[in-house]
Amino acid sequence: MIVAVTGGTGAVGRKLVQRHLHRGDVVRVLSRNAPAGLPEAVEVHRGDITSDSDALARFVDGAQVLYHCAAEIRNPEKMAAVNVEGTRRLVGAARHRIACWVHLGSIAAYGEPRHGAVTEAARLQPVNEYGRTKAEADRLVMEAAEQGGFRCAILRPSKIFGADIASGTNQILCRMISIIDKRLYFFVGRPGAVTNYIHVDNVVEALMRCGAAPSNHANVYNLSDDCTIEDFVAAIAGELGKPLPWLRLPEAPVRLFARAFGVIPGFPLNESRVNALVNRATFPCERIRRELGYEHLVPVIQGLRGLVRSWKQGK
Repeated sequence: MIVAVTGGTGAVGRKLVQRHLHRGDVVRVLSRNAPAGLPEAVEVHRGDITSDSDALARFVDGAQVLYHCAAEIRNPEKMAAVNVEGTRRLVGAARHRIACWVHLGSIAAYGEPRHGAVTEAARLQPVNEYGRTKAEADRLVMEAAEQGGFRCAILRPSKIFGADIASGTNQILCRMISIIDKRLYFFVGRPGAVTNYIHVDNVVEALMRCGAAPSNHANVYNLSDDCTIEDFVAAIAGELGKPLPWLRLPEAPVRLFARAFGVIPGFPLNESRVNALVNRATFPCERIRRELGYEHLVPVIQGLRGLVRSWKQGK
């Protein structure tokens, strides 16, 4: 089988490439430069998703599965050009040239719901440029699939982490690990808040199951391994050999404090972090389990303990 991967040098894409090579597939990667660290067996196509149509057409032509993992996640000024217009150009090149498009989306397309179960049928209400551009990219892909250009599956994972990848989520979690290690962590609000994370190996497994799905429809799948913040913190503290944090502060004064001082650069607490500490929204993944037979390869607590061990080695 021939598979084509955008974002093949990123945290998810690199692992996806390795899985397909191990299976014996022909793997193409789209990259502006000759990427370091990719196996020699990978076919590197020079360019990116903003490249000319001919380069994109050569990249996708004849591929059974196209995995679109490339995205701008850091610079809001570039997000529309890459996430939306880049996807639009790739859709134009891939239409009727591939069998299946597997799209790496994000739960950011749903916005920032604060409570309840957010299923694939939930309304998209993005609150930032990343979420807006990812939602629009999803729409472009689904529209092309519904018009018969290819079949597609859109995977919307929560925050992706893993000890052996470089990611912004890892940086945030490592700061949390450091705070717990220094015994400075405190809970906010009533018990039972929820964390929304997913290990990178699970994302790769889900993407591959999407690529193998026989459906002719445009399907959307959530992917998250939610757990309570108490269990999350307990796993970190246990791996560090530190006592479980006991201090719990009421939400209202903490939120007021964060609003007052969170605008200061480098200040460790802002309103978005308070939102995360009191979040009660979940992103059930029953649909991908039911339809594609997916199961987590690395449970969130197991992956988190691995990240703590990696953090300890790098201290």
